[in-house]
Amino acid sequence: MVHDPTDPPPAADEPSRALVARAARNDREAIESLLVQHLPGLEAYLRLRMGPVMRAKESASDLVQSVCREVLLDLPRFEYRGEAAFRHWLYQQAAHKLIDRHRGLTADKRDPARERVLGDAESAAVLSAYATLCTPSRAVSAREALQRVEQAFDALPEDYKEAITLHRMVGLSHAEIAAHMGRSEGAVRNLVYRGLAQLALALGEG
Repeated sequence: MVHDPTDPPPAADEPSRALVARAARNDREAIESLLVQHLPGLEAYLRLRMGPVMRAKESASDLVQSVCREVLLDLPRFEYRGEAAFRHWLYQQAAHKLIDRHRGLTADKRDPARERVLGDAESAAVLSAYATLCTPSRAVSAREALQRVEQAFDALPEDYKEAITLHRMVGLSHAEIAAHMGRSEGAVRNLVYRGLAQLALALGEG
């Protein structure tokens, strides 16, 4: 069987319906278990979709915590329809948070000299989540590799960014992305393929 490079990698340890149901009943252990499974990917998604300007002003980990607080409030109203639907809902919350922060960005006067820099351990954790999109270099430090991936991603056209993050990180099918973006399924498949190829080329993987 020929492997399609636009296919997402297999999901690992997907949360069960029972775990989500327990979380919806405010079972703290279930809630923590459910969110912990998604934290690395959620932070990676936020960092990529923040863009360089917001990334220089905001802490992705702070945004993750804000998203999680909102998720905890909304979870009792969420109807579980499978892992993909749960992950999509979670990432939608993150996308809405980014929109809110973008609106307030011009009014934010934080001093760039005081910005927080990711440590090696946190950089490595985020970098591992980027493996769904590319193969980060091991020849440099985690922070340097993280910067290289983010700079290469930032240079992609916006529709490439949206298509590959929705497919490879959120886990949506080409058909679901097509409906979301108002494009044909073939066009979305092409966006994902070209986006991943351009990212690989920029990182010297091709």
